[in-house]
Parts: sequence; structure tokens; C-alpha cells
Amino acid sequence: MKTRGTALNPHNRFQPIATDRQVDDDWYRDPEDELSPDSMATQVSEEAVRTIISRNQSPDVPFDQSINPYRGCEHACIYCFARPTHAYWDMSPGLDFETRLIAKPNAAMRLRQELDKPGYQPATIALGVNTDAYQPIERERRITREVLQVLLEYRHPVSIITKGGLILRDLDLLSELASQGLCSVRVSLTTLDNDLKRIMEPRTAAPATRLKILRELSAAGVPAGIIMGPVIPFVNDHELERVLEAAASAGAKRASWIMLRLPLELDELFQDWLQRHIPQRAEHVMNRIRDLRGGKSYRSEFGQRMTGSGPYADLIRQRFNRQARATGLNREPEPALRTDLFRRPGGEQMGLF
Repeated sequence: MKTRGTALNPHNRFQPIATDRQVDDDWYRDPEDELSPDSMATQVSEEAVRTIISRNQSPDVPFDQSINPYRGCEHACIYCFARPTHAYWDMSPGLDFETRLIAKPNAAMRLRQELDKPGYQPATIALGVNTDAYQPIERERRITREVLQVLLEYRHPVSIITKGGLILRDLDLLSELASQGLCSVRVSLTTLDNDLKRIMEPRTAAPATRLKILRELSAAGVPAGIIMGPVIPFVNDHELERVLEAAASAGAKRASWIMLRLPLELDELFQDWLQRHIPQRAEHVMNRIRDLRGGKSYRSEFGQRMTGSGPYADLIRQRFNRQARATGLNREPEPALRTDLFRRPGGEQMGLF
């Protein structure tokens, strides 16, 4: 399936009856404007949400609240831990997750309403955690930009995770937020290999573009770093040192890593991807993943779900820490984003409630 991460559309686990769905494709056309049989169109529906800020209490996630302007993600990363969430909307975590997207056009309005509540206490909002806020449909929809405009107006802190080059469109807003200590960005940088990127993260920005994002953010005064996530045994783990070196050279100041997670339907999707793209290593990859997870493809316990356990996890941690020190990453503790500047445009200040 050209420009898609998977060729599968596994059954929605919440739906007792499975049906085959045929979808016309009008995304890719060849020079003669004929329909290509091995691609698939992106369909976007809209959801008028009642709330936009999601709260989180997971002890191994470094944020309390987040905003996702979209459900589903056209970036089509095969390893995306958010794929199984599409089942909650009666869709498949496979191709549906990549091709049947839901936009939240009233996100900025709902955000303004939530920030205006008298009892609201400001805390950093993570933007684009489950699905990338800068996936391709943002170019037209501009929901992420509207959200950032509200956050700037309220002087509210925001952290962003992305692998989309479209973030540079909003450099004006990000630099103004950063000048007040209100913004930081993490670029997801999983590989420097263009060929691997094309099959693993089909519609994401190229590795060179992600390094450009780091350079331009840093030049504009926006604190920038990377997440090497996920680390995948025998797929991209050999690049760890090179990725950190390239990121540091591009201006990143901080870095972190996450081990591959395969919850629910993602296990089937990822194993199918291995068999299609690197069959000669598929068994080795899965054996090592099971070693990390106590003999299973996935375990969800807090404290280990992000890293796994055992000798291989320890080795990755040691390699990462050594290279981070060598390249000057994580040299200083990361300062917290400011919350004391929060205001309501109507004039009410935090200290008055």
C-alpha cells in the first residue's frame, strides 16, 4: 500500500461482527491521471467536541494534560501506540487509523472556554501526544495553529511532540511563546535512514527535515530536543549514537528514548509489517521484544512499559546515557515552563481566584 504504514485493517475489538469495507482511492494519481490501485484516500470527518483538554494520571508520563486536535494520524507510523484507540470510534487500528481521520474544528473555542473557568489551574499542556498535531491535514485545517494562538493569548505553557515539518509554519507563535518561557518542542527522530523512514513512517518529514526543524527552532530561541522513540531491536537500535550526534549538531539540547510498545492490535500490525519488509529479521526482532516484556509482546506495568526490562533494556540505557554525555545533551536540568504568567484576556488574573 503506497504511502501507508500497513496493508491490514484488523477487526475492531469492540464490534462483535466483522465486515469487509471497500474504499475508493483518489489520493495518488499517476501522470496520466489514472487511479493507482495500491494507495488509499484520506477521509476526514468532523467532531464537535464538548471538551478538548484530556487529563492524565499515569506516573510514567511527564505531563498532566494534553490536547489532540485530531483523531487518527495520516503519518501512518507502523509502531504508533495510539492505533488501538481508533477502535473506540468503531474503526480499525489498521488502515482506518491512517485514512479515516476525525478533526476537531471547535478545539480552540473549547480551549478558551476551559481556560476561562474560574477554577482552572494552569499546567503545561502537551500538544499532539496521541496523534501528531502537525500531520498533513493540519496544512488545510489549521486547528493546531488556532490552539496555539489561544495559548499565546492566555500566556499558557505548552509542550509539543512532532515529526511533521509543518511546525515551522508556526515559528512566529512558537518563538513568541518561548520568549516568555512558555514553550518547548520535542522532535521524534527515530532514524537517519530515508529508506527505513519510508516504510516505517511513510508520511512523516524526512530525517533531514527533522534536523532542519531542530536548527530553525533553536535559532528562533525555542527550546528543542528529540525523542528517539521507539527504539526497535534489530531495526533502528544500531543508529542510536548517530541519531544523538546528529540531533546535538542540529541544536537539540535534550534527548530521551522509548522502547517499542505493542499493545492490543498493534502486535498483529507490527508483526505483519516485519514479515513484509524485513522477513529475514522478523523472528529475531520479536524474540528480543518478548525478552524485554517477560516473554510477552507487551506488558503495561507502569515503570517498565516505556523501557522494558532485562539486559537489552539496560544496554540501551547505558548506550544512550554515554552518548548523551559525549554530545552534551541533557547537560543541565530542564527548566519548567512558566505558569505564573497565565492570564485571562478579560482581565481576571490568577491571584484573584
